[in-house]
Amino acid sequence: MMVIFMNRRSQGAGLIHCSRKMPDHHARSFPPLSAPDARILILGSMPGLASLAAKQYYAHPRNAFWPLMGELLRIPPQLAYPARAAALCRARVAVWDVLYSCRRQGSLDSAIEDDTLVANDLAGFLAGHPAIHHVFFNGAKAESCFRRHIKLAMPEREIAFTRLPSTSAAHAGRSFEQKLLAWRAVADALAD
Repeated sequence: MMVIFMNRRSQGAGLIHCSRKMPDHHARSFPPLSAPDARILILGSMPGLASLAAKQYYAHPRNAFWPLMGELLRIPPQLAYPARAAALCRARVAVWDVLYSCRRQGSLDSAIEDDTLVANDLAGFLAGHPAIHHVFFNGAKAESCFRRHIKLAMPEREIAFTRLPSTSAAHAGRSFEQKLLAWRAVADALAD
């Protein structure tokens, strides 16, 4: 398996382009939501189809991410996306995905084809955001992709890593209240 690390410090710079034609189910993530003073980073695996179509993180109406941020950080989920994204950055929370691109049929993490993964340059991102002291994984796939493809390239500094239950509607094994209880760790990390 070949994993290509992407450098996205500037639009288009440092990207490695593949010469083969990408199939229709090839997904590409978005640039990070972040401010220079971010203190925590929330990592997903790859945006789902609803998010890709809307060009917004966590756009599926049943995804619990924005309702959780509403409860934890007082960011009203009914705000327009640009206002929610700006409020998240003001709260010193960054959001990105472990993967820059992959092939996947549909939206499920379990459908990601492991031999097609292209990882984002998270080591470079963290080097440019020295105040980040805690990384939270939004679900098991984000954590496993990170640990398998990125962990060894991380900067030498104390950063805590915590897997949280996925906010995806497909992760129905926990109620919203159970997810909220686990995701309180984000608010606690901001208070540290």
